[in-house]
Amino acid sequence: ESLHARYTGTGYADLTKWEWATRQHRDTLSSMLGPPTLTIYLAGADDESIEKIGLKTAEKMLQPCGIPPQRQD
Repeated sequence: ESLHARYTGTGYADLTKWEWATRQHRDTLSSMLGPPTLTIYLAGADDESIEKIGLKTAEKMLQPCGIPPQRQD
């Protein structure tokens, strides 16, 4: 618990691989979408509009790792 209190991104013991990867992807995508200068840089690198890059990044945040797997209870 002290590790989780200190490092909030560590997750829990019962966290699945899919849930962990989804959290990591969403965190990365939100970091890319937050600062406008980074969005402008990505738009220039991909040769697309700033709005299109923002929309694509926001859409990727919905299910960045695909459909969740079936749980075995």
